[in-house]
Amino acid sequence: MGSKLKKSYRTLLKFALSGLALWFVFSKVNLGEVAGLVLASNPLFLISAAFFFIASKVISAFRLNLFFSAIGLNLSQRFNLKLYWIGMFYNLFLPGGIGGDGYKIYLLNRQSGLKVKHLIQACLIDRISGLVSLLFLAGIGFLFLGLSSFLSWIRMPAIICLILVFPVLFILTQCFFRQFLPALGKSVMLSLGVQLLQIMSALLILSAIGVEKSFVAYSVLFLASSFISILPFTIGGLGSREFIFLMGYPYFGINANLSITLSLLFTLITALVSFGGVFMKVEKDQKS
Repeated sequence: MGSKLKKSYRTLLKFALSGLALWFVFSKVNLGEVAGLVLASNPLFLISAAFFFIASKVISAFRLNLFFSAIGLNLSQRFNLKLYWIGMFYNLFLPGGIGGDGYKIYLLNRQSGLKVKHLIQACLIDRISGLVSLLFLAGIGFLFLGLSSFLSWIRMPAIICLILVFPVLFILTQCFFRQFLPALGKSVMLSLGVQLLQIMSALLILSAIGVEKSFVAYSVLFLASSFISILPFTIGGLGSREFIFLMGYPYFGINANLSITLSLLFTLITALVSFGGVFMKVEKDQKS
């Protein structure tokens, strides 16, 4: 009972933080203009943005399957993709439950008999691989920005990040996730592909709302917001992504209303795609 009560409190806190962040964001922007941008957005560009987002998730699922294979769990790509989509639905629409990774670990442990510890490690190194690639691309973006004096100090940390991020990932994997080393190189390439596809999705959303410049600035801020949205403080990143855009736009020389519109439309695409997981059913994989 105590455990259930703690989960309920955590879920309520996430809802509260999402609501508070959104309230703060909406109090600082022109809601009428944001709504107008959403309604006037080009549907063809939005559909294309959704396509690139879906492609990024398919590659993410393939990347996770690499790590599953490294611990002797040979899932068919079809089964793994369906399981991944269900996990997306759990993460966004059932925040008070066991979560997407928890569901995958529970099901795969029950079906394959693999130790929960190894399944957790596979999911964890998968997340780390994605975050490292995100930081690498954000570091590249910072080097091409004309940053304000307030943010100019970030340039040197960005260079250091570019130099060290992959060696640190290798050392971390060597020390704590050695069984996943054979999959690390390919997973990094897939992770870079995932982030580039999501950046492309964001750029298409910007085109849908009529943005024609400052694409690098929007992309870097988008990557920063993606990093923060992964942290489990809000409901599926709702509110946290918008908050980062609101805090960052003055220093990146971009428009507040356009930034928030980009964030909201990307969140909407994420929700619509993730909701598809409710229609997925997984039975025991014949290959596992």
